[in-house]
Amino acid sequence: MDAIDWLDDGMLDAQRRWQGRTPAEPFLRWASVKDEADKAGLKGLFGHFGNKPGEPDALVARRALMLFMKADKAPDAVMLIRDSDADPRRRIGLEQARDDGRWEFPVVIGVAEPKRECWVLAGLEVKTSEEDALRKVEQRLSFHPVRDAHRLTASEHGAKNDAKKALEELTSGDPERERECLRDTPLNTLRERGQRVGLTHFLTEVRERLVQVMDNRQPRT
Repeated sequence: MDAIDWLDDGMLDAQRRWQGRTPAEPFLRWASVKDEADKAGLKGLFGHFGNKPGEPDALVARRALMLFMKADKAPDAVMLIRDSDADPRRRIGLEQARDDGRWEFPVVIGVAEPKRECWVLAGLEVKTSEEDALRKVEQRLSFHPVRDAHRLTASEHGAKNDAKKALEELTSGDPERERECLRDTPLNTLRERGQRVGLTHFLTEVRERLVQVMDNRQPRT
């Protein structure tokens, strides 16, 4: 909406729809891609990417993109979104898959470093009612959970520096409060805070690859 003059919040749901392989699915799960590819009869998806072996997630992303290529109606764009789990090779793998074929749609990559919850924390504008919780979390962690969300690297849920635990403590586990952090926080704030958690990179991808797709469409009423 920041980039497209004719688009506003009230129009969004009429102008775009998120789905997986079918309109009934809100997204395609990474864990389901191999089985879906087998059911679709996709073959020959192994091998190198260019002259290099695939990094983590390269093969599953290639399969996912092939599934969308085989859809009855190709999507206008595909977004490959996942956690890095503190493995920088995952972004490289997704980029390998994107660069591997002549896809009929733009491919937008978003890698949360190291977890999705870190994106939300980067957008948290602390309310007065949340200040006590912030002080407690900062004291427990010995670092600021918003400014330094990239340091929340625990892989085990409930561990001291678990991003999910910190987010639950700061938002009281309220899904709507989480949505506010990314929906209502100014883009410049998200870009500034999101540099070390992958959010800034994702916002750049959206600006460069997705905005044009939306802007070229005629508004539907």
